[in-house]
Amino acid sequence: MRRSQFWQLMEDEFGASYARHLAANLALRELGSRTPDQAVRDGQDLRSIWLAVCEAQDVPEERRLGKDPKAARKG
Repeated sequence: MRRSQFWQLMEDEFGASYARHLAANLALRELGSRTPDQAVRDGQDLRSIWLAVCEAQDVPEERRLGKDPKAARKG
């Protein structure tokens, strides 16, 4: 997954403002108690960051591939 795809998924699911808020403030155990922003900076796999956010925010399975599932699978 590319960084642009990660942010597109975040913004599609949560809206631009709330996506940035979550990324900066949501510390997740699955990310070593880091925020998504910290995990991205540390080079953690973007797909694992996205899935950790999905789990924490109860994003349904059917929305975890984003608005265009075929395009998301290619990442």
